[in-house]
Amino acid sequence: MACFFRRKIAAKLGRALQQSEDVFIPALSAVPVFRKQQSPDFKLSINTLRSSGVLPSSGDTQQQSEELANRLKQDSVVEDISAGNGVIHFKVNRKLLVEKMLEPFGKEDDHKFGLNSELFKTLKKGTTLVEYSSPNIAKKFHAGHLRSTIIGNFIANLKQSLGNNVIRMNYLGDWGMQFGLLGAGFGKFGCQEKLKQNPLQHLFEVYVQVNKEAEHNEDTMQAARDFFRQLEQHESEAVSLWQQFREITVDEYQRVYKRLNVHFDIYSGESFHQHGAQEVVQQLQSRGLLKTSETGAGVVDTSTDGDMSSVCAVQRADGTTLYITRDLAAAIDRKEKYNFDEMIYVTDKGQANHFNQLFHVLRALGHSWADRCEHVPFGLVRGMSTRSGEVVFLEDVLNEARNRMLHNMSQSKTTKEMDDPEDTAEKVGISALIVQMVIVILCSKCQQARLRLFSGAGSVLAGGMRILGITPVDKM
Repeated sequence: MACFFRRKIAAKLGRALQQSEDVFIPALSAVPVFRKQQSPDFKLSINTLRSSGVLPSSGDTQQQSEELANRLKQDSVVEDISAGNGVIHFKVNRKLLVEKMLEPFGKEDDHKFGLNSELFKTLKKGTTLVEYSSPNIAKKFHAGHLRSTIIGNFIANLKQSLGNNVIRMNYLGDWGMQFGLLGAGFGKFGCQEKLKQNPLQHLFEVYVQVNKEAEHNEDTMQAARDFFRQLEQHESEAVSLWQQFREITVDEYQRVYKRLNVHFDIYSGESFHQHGAQEVVQQLQSRGLLKTSETGAGVVDTSTDGDMSSVCAVQRADGTTLYITRDLAAAIDRKEKYNFDEMIYVTDKGQANHFNQLFHVLRALGHSWADRCEHVPFGLVRGMSTRSGEVVFLEDVLNEARNRMLHNMSQSKTTKEMDDPEDTAEKVGISALIVQMVIVILCSKCQQARLRLFSGAGSVLAGGMRILGITPVDKM
């Protein structure tokens, strides 16, 4: 719809300035709509035309804008053309605007609505790798993982709609000191019988217990370090327990993703890159980039002045690798395997420094493609600490959304007849949760998300009910 009007305005400009209309299409920008305030629909900055050589770079921009606006004629498409502060404003025919907006729906190609913009034709298409969700195994999928999952899935869908070859990757946290803690904790607090009955709940309880003990017991931390070292040395007993935990968790996650209508092309994980991480350390050493800190850890100088005022730790004093070391190996491996044109990491903004360091070290290793890697941050879901046990499990939230939706449907006199009310309640309840994740400002923190989701006539859940023609009967 917007491309039609942009093309018409560009044609006017092309005739007036004796240039191809294609020159003006990217220069025309849509004006945001504000409530209770009339505004033009498109605008064109004279400075843009000057910088591209279409207009002389000397002279008064206001005078140039007024002269050009006077040369452009209004017609049945563009109702008003005005100039001010070096910008030309265009207001389009409102009736025609509505007709063009509804046009795709009469041609049965509404699935392409919004994707035919002239601006999209200028976008370079290629291979985009999107890493999102990325929960830690041996832990239940909690509400804190949801924002990465939903935002990442949205980005992947958007990139795919724009014609890119999209690789959707779930990079599981399946390695590291957390497994040292869990392995040591399971040896002390674990029970195979409870693991069979309710696997992830039992692992969660063990993880909370061992973390509390490790806070004031150095022996527990040492046991965790020993267990992780056994994992990295591939000792059979440690590896067998780790594999059991991983298989249990992946099965659980796939079931939850199915409920969210989210899928992945690749399930990867830190464990895939334990050997590559050691190779990265060797490369850093051979290039003279690896330094030894006062504690004996291997670090890379990331300071701008080369004075070690800022460093990135890549190896512990005992020789084991760190999360960022495995991320370095993973990035290099992905470029070799998939030759992506861009790679997008979707994680909370608390990891911003981690990714700044990651991209810095990749560039230091000579990988110029690190400039095509991007971190998309989002605000944390507050109060989600697995270590302390302060966590709301996602499946509990999904079940609550479904059950409350089903209850309201059964109580409302206006509920329509449905073949499968439970399936409808499931879809609307989960849709409400997804909308909640999208409407919150990207980098703001989510606090009391469940209250916003479930409570009041203005809640997201109530909105989902209204879409289906279901009237909420109570303020939950």
